[in-house]
Amino acid sequence: MNDPLLAEEEHETRERDGRRRYELDETGFNEVPKKYRRFYRRWRGAADVLAPNEVLCPVCKVVIRSTRDLRPGDKVYCMPCMSRLIVVAGEGGRLEASVAY
Repeated sequence: MNDPLLAEEEHETRERDGRRRYELDETGFNEVPKKYRRFYRRWRGAADVLAPNEVLCPVCKVVIRSTRDLRPGDKVYCMPCMSRLIVVAGEGGRLEASVAY
């Protein structure tokens, strides 16, 4: 199923969008269905550093992970607490989430 035309199209989309893609691995987060576990991980406290594809849910303190870089204005969903969040730029350029619903 390696179609060179699709691979080229995906590469062009990545260049236009300018966002890196990430491979997400299983983190052992068992509070959501198995299919979605790779998109969440537990917050490890103040010393925890978030990657460019991660944002902290202010409601339940769970880290939401994405397969692409997150930017201010992106919308994410926290399945553990069922909150809809909007990514905003916080202090020092760190990405934070603001509750939309």
